[in-house]
Amino acid sequence: MERILVSACLMGRPVRYDGRARTSADARLAAWREEGRLVPHCPEVAGGLPIPRPAAEIEGGAGGAAVLSGAARVLASDGSDVTAAFVAGARSALALARSSGVRLAVLKEGSPSCGVLSVYDGTFTGRRGPGQGVTTALLERNGIRVFDEDHIEEAAAYLSALEA
Repeated sequence: MERILVSACLMGRPVRYDGRARTSADARLAAWREEGRLVPHCPEVAGGLPIPRPAAEIEGGAGGAAVLSGAARVLASDGSDVTAAFVAGARSALALARSSGVRLAVLKEGSPSCGVLSVYDGTFTGRRGPGQGVTTALLERNGIRVFDEDHIEEAAAYLSALEA
């Protein structure tokens, strides 16, 4: 049975920067949970960040690949550089995915860790631009396909292809 890495906040765990969850009501995720497929993980907490914590964004909205290459940093709203924690969290997610045999992930859109299609632009004004979070970039670089919570049907189709 294929396992699926999933953002812990989508599973109701209060791990987000504001100490809340972003619980998904998606029936497919609930079914996968019942089947024992899901491997919940929060890279930011795994990287050593507390709950709650200041919001963080990738400077310039550069995206996770730029962070991984050292061309951009992840900065918290209080001005602190939290890049090392985000990179450590991404590595933790990759290690967990590998040890669990994961080839597919469903992560929280917009997050500087988990964003799949977009990330906040680094200005802390609520604006987003195209790009991936640090964890998504690392997972995809290592062959793990990542979908956001609004594209679970596509994730299900990919899962079916993996299991065919």
